[in-house]
Amino acid sequence: MAARKLIARINPSNSALFVCDLQEKFASNIKYFPEIITTSRRLIDAARILSIPTVVTEQYPKGLGHTVPLLKEGLAENTQIFDKTKFSMCIPPTEDTLKNIQNVILIGIEAHVCVLQTTYDLLERGHNVHVVVDAVSSRSHTDRHFAFKQMEQAGAILTTSEATILGLVGGSDHPKFKEVQKLIMTSAPDTGLVPLSKL
Repeated sequence: MAARKLIARINPSNSALFVCDLQEKFASNIKYFPEIITTSRRLIDAARILSIPTVVTEQYPKGLGHTVPLLKEGLAENTQIFDKTKFSMCIPPTEDTLKNIQNVILIGIEAHVCVLQTTYDLLERGHNVHVVVDAVSSRSHTDRHFAFKQMEQAGAILTTSEATILGLVGGSDHPKFKEVQKLIMTSAPDTGLVPLSKL
């Protein structure tokens, strides 16, 4: 009988949030970009409230601009933003954050390039990767859809922003539950994911 795979349960003590390349220059090209930004801000806010380490990268910012201001405003004061030219977020400056981290919550763009390559690298390093599908997009629905399939087949966990946020607090008895609950009082915006079969 095959061994049963352990559930990769997230909590603030064993998780980090990775925010991949949510830069201003992509605004006109990425499907559902405003909605992805809104959803990403919720996750950034949750990470700040729960003191979860957050890593932010920018792909070639000289040419592609910087992180969307709405997201920058939500970051904890000590959050660093790292430049990169490699597609993956697993670059030397981000390695320190990964020490003693079991789970990486991954959001950003593009699904089929930087998010996918980051997922592969993190999985190869032994981390559980929780890809928040309503906070990840690409320029085309086709690339986005098949990127999610590739990530899941590789071993990533596909999840949603609300499931992630509530999973981090674990219950209404968490001391910061009410503060976190405010982030999801309104449902996350539609990002064109249902039904996936029609993307």
